[in-house]
This record gives sequence, structure tokens and C-alpha cells, in this order.
Amino acid sequence: MAEPAAAAAIRAEVQQQAAEWLTVLMSEQASKAEHAAWQRWRGADPEHERAWQHIEAVSQRFNGLHRGAAAQALAGTQRQAVNGKRRQVLAWLGVAAGGGMLAAQTGVWDGVRALRADYRTATGERRVVALADGSVLSLNTGSAVNVRFDAGRRLIELLAGEVLVTSGHGAGSDAPLEVATREGRVRALGTRFAVRQQDGYSTVDVFERAVEIRPRDDVGAPLLLAAGRGVAFSRHAPDAPHAIDVHAHAWSRGQLIVDDVTLGDFLADLARYRPGVIHCAPEVAQLRLSGVFPLTDTQRILNMLPNSLPVQVRSRTRYWVSVEPAP
Repeated sequence: MAEPAAAAAIRAEVQQQAAEWLTVLMSEQASKAEHAAWQRWRGADPEHERAWQHIEAVSQRFNGLHRGAAAQALAGTQRQAVNGKRRQVLAWLGVAAGGGMLAAQTGVWDGVRALRADYRTATGERRVVALADGSVLSLNTGSAVNVRFDAGRRLIELLAGEVLVTSGHGAGSDAPLEVATREGRVRALGTRFAVRQQDGYSTVDVFERAVEIRPRDDVGAPLLLAAGRGVAFSRHAPDAPHAIDVHAHAWSRGQLIVDDVTLGDFLADLARYRPGVIHCAPEVAQLRLSGVFPLTDTQRILNMLPNSLPVQVRSRTRYWVSVEPAP
């Protein structure tokens, strides 16, 4: 059997799409149109096909997962939401990984580890968690964190997605509060800030006070980032800090607020909050829009686009939406 695709070749969002398609096909409710859309997704980009081959190889290693045990597990959950089904499918993959059946490929299956996190959210879900020291975590869509508090540390490990942190000052808060990502650590200095884990880098936005950022492989002094500033950083060094969007954490209130952004960028952000794929035709990707959009109903947002832009929204299936030029 062929080995799964190399880790560096597959982005996290494409891995997630492959997992969602596996869930759809395993549900025993997939229509002919959905099968056709799945094939179109595979053919749309070589990376999609590599992601599919990888997830299929992993599932087959676990005793024919996609036709065996996982299908039985899904049989009793037909009335659950698709997100719940996907979590169960990926949980089975997590069992496979724990048994040593999944190749150790850094980055590709960090999402499997996220399934066992202390706190996590599914696609489109948000969650607020109050910690023992008085700190509050707001988890954005598709996020996962571990919390490691003891006498000498307060560590929040961000495994996936994005978290808004409001540092607390209750019992046990004498230890420094830090957020760890794959690229390094962010230390709170009595503050409110957001950290997002992306492919190959992390981003930080500071809303109150300041934070210190120390990339994992940087031996120099940490970067001090003040309120109103944001930065991206790799394992080796931070980029130049920049002014943050005043609406950067509107998601924590259930809103997506944009001001003169391209339609392509808007749809890429919106896609984080719904399962499946949103395709933006190149002919309309540079159109610009502004507005306040409620994240509780992403389909409504898509349906509203033709009211303000010369586009049409075509839904081949509930998991494949294409935004194209108006006829």
C-alpha cells in the first residue's frame, strides 16, 4: 500500500476538507451529486488528491475504517449534525494514530492530536472557557487547546485554530501565563490578546496591555508587542509588527466584520466557519465588499452576496458552493 503524502505538501485546510469528504461518503446518505462533487474536488487541485490518498491510506490501515468499524459507529448517529459525524470519524483516526498505525509526519496530523485536547470546537462552533485562575479563553471555529497549570506555570497549548485570551488574576496567577504554538511562546503581561495557529507560522493580535513573543529557535531577546499591534512569527523570527484591524476579534461576538476586502479573501475567511468547500471564481475574486455578517448562518451570508455584488452562488451540494460571475 502506498504511503500517505508527504507532510509539507498538504495544508491544514485541505486536510480538513478531505476529512469532511470522508465523512460525507461514509454517512451512507451521500447522493450522486455529492459523489460527483467529491470527484470534482479531487480533480480541482493535485494537493486535494494527495490529501485524499493520505486520509484513505490511513483509514485502510485501521482495518478498513471507511467501510468497517467507523461506518458502524456512524450508523447510530444518523440524526447528528455533520460536524459531529466528522469528529467521530477523526476520533477513529486518532485511535489509529495512538496505536502507531499512522506514520509520524509532523504537521499533517496535528489535527488528530487536537481531537484529544482539553477544550475544542468543531467547524462553525465557538466556545468560552473560564479557567481556575480567572483567565477566560474564547475558542474560535475549529480550535483546540490544552491547559497545563501547576505551581510554577500557567501554560495554554494551542493545537489548532485561534484563541482569544483574557488573563486572570485569581488564585494561582503568580506564575506567568503563556500560550504555546508550534512556532514559539506568547507571554501575557496582564493583557487581552488573540493567537492563531496557521500553516508554518503563528499570528498574535494584542487588544490590551502587551505580550512578549519568543520564537522557538530564536535565542535573542523576546519581541515586546503592545496593544493595537499584531505580528506573525515563524520558529526562527517574528515579522515586522503592524497595526491590527479594529474588528479583528469580532468573531468572539459571533460576527464577521469586513471593510473594503476582496471577495476572495472574504470567502476564504468565511470558509473557516462552515464544512465543505467554498470556491471563488477568479473572475470575481477581486471584487470588494464591506459589511457586518452574522456567523450563526453562513448560508444566509452566501445568499446575500448577489444583492450587493455581480455574482451568483451555485450550490452543487451542501458541501460544495461556488461563487461565480452573474449571468
